[in-house]
Amino acid sequence: MSTADIGLPVEVPSTALFTDQYELTMLQAALKAGTAERRSVFEVFTRRLPEGRRYGVVAGTGRVLDAVENFRFDAGVLGFLRERGIVGEETLDWLANYRFSGDIWGYPEGEVYFPGSPVMRVEGSFAECVLLETVILSVLNHDSAIAAAASRMASAAGERPLIEMGARRTHELAAVAAARAAYVGGFASTSDLAAGFRYGIPTVGTSAHAFTLLHDRERDAFQAQVNTMGRGTTLLVDTYDVAEAVRTAVEIAGPELGAVRIDSGDLLLVAHRVRQQLDELGATNTKIIVTSDLDEYAIASLAAAPVDAYGVGTRLVTGSGHPTCSMVYKLVARTESADPKAPLVPVAKKATGGKTSIGGRKWAARRRDEQGVAEAEVVGTGPVPDGLVDRQLLVELVKAGKVVAREPLDAPRDRHIAALAALPLSATQLSQGEPVIPTEYVHEGSAG
Repeated sequence: MSTADIGLPVEVPSTALFTDQYELTMLQAALKAGTAERRSVFEVFTRRLPEGRRYGVVAGTGRVLDAVENFRFDAGVLGFLRERGIVGEETLDWLANYRFSGDIWGYPEGEVYFPGSPVMRVEGSFAECVLLETVILSVLNHDSAIAAAASRMASAAGERPLIEMGARRTHELAAVAAARAAYVGGFASTSDLAAGFRYGIPTVGTSAHAFTLLHDRERDAFQAQVNTMGRGTTLLVDTYDVAEAVRTAVEIAGPELGAVRIDSGDLLLVAHRVRQQLDELGATNTKIIVTSDLDEYAIASLAAAPVDAYGVGTRLVTGSGHPTCSMVYKLVARTESADPKAPLVPVAKKATGGKTSIGGRKWAARRRDEQGVAEAEVVGTGPVPDGLVDRQLLVELVKAGKVVAREPLDAPRDRHIAALAALPLSATQLSQGEPVIPTEYVHEGSAG
């Protein structure tokens, strides 16, 4: 069974219109000018990290691969473009046969990145590459922002698991993508069933305040939940009086009660009181889960509290104050003709205001010190210095139009843990600071 079979709004038949109109008007002009088939190299990078962030997290790569495969101009899409007069018939004929046939390289999902890192490199004709700009940026900017927030929260939480609970705070499709990105960044589970169905992420959830309010007595609500879900369930104890609710919960479920959830109040103080009460009642193994508008700072402030897990919603799915990574998709090299043997020529925008870019097809490597700790992100053009050949970061994702790097979601999750462990310890500090390692540029012809 696919998601389409049950009508979940998490699949679309085509991603071709997840784009801006000027991608198509540029295509039409290039076709008429005879430059559309020039071999081109586009790169995705960010000029800076969000303020105060020490590193970025690559997320959404798997979704980009899906989007590229589904980038097709079917009859309905072509009809829309024709009706609106967005492009002419010759361009529509070209689009009808569109299939990306180029190559895509990129940082593997879960890897960290820094300013200037060529997070993704798209190579092919100008025509086929330029169309992918918006959808690639849409996915990477959103998912990487969520994963970076999740990573910071996971660092603050330490060994305590995190539950993603933000579906009701964002668009229904963004919620599914956010749950996926959060899992890559270190969250353990999600409350969103569509994310569990599509990506295999563990799902959790028991009851809300509405369930308690439905019943004449809190005791009746707890009894109904335990009767249905067993003694190992999680009971929400802050609808009325917390101490009374905890007492009632243990009376009904016994010391086998799985967990209690606290969703309001001074979480630090209430958690200590609830832990003491649970222990006094003999429920020493009953866990405490806290929710209520948490972010990485609130989680860090609860480090000394007797809390066993955190549920995070709004701040996670909005990137904890930074909902985008400001990644851009820039043409960095192209040929001067459509001849397959023509050499690539570096190109770059020259502008003031911090929007300059560096031309040339780039490689990237992470230099490490004698202890194996990262000390610099090295980005260059031309030959890779001998000492960095085995430290290169980009991997092949798509070859001649065929996806070659699909992997289960646990792979980028594990990769991120390893990448973060190889950074200096200050990477996980929540205090304001510059990127934890600098970006160094090596141009073709310069010393390695």
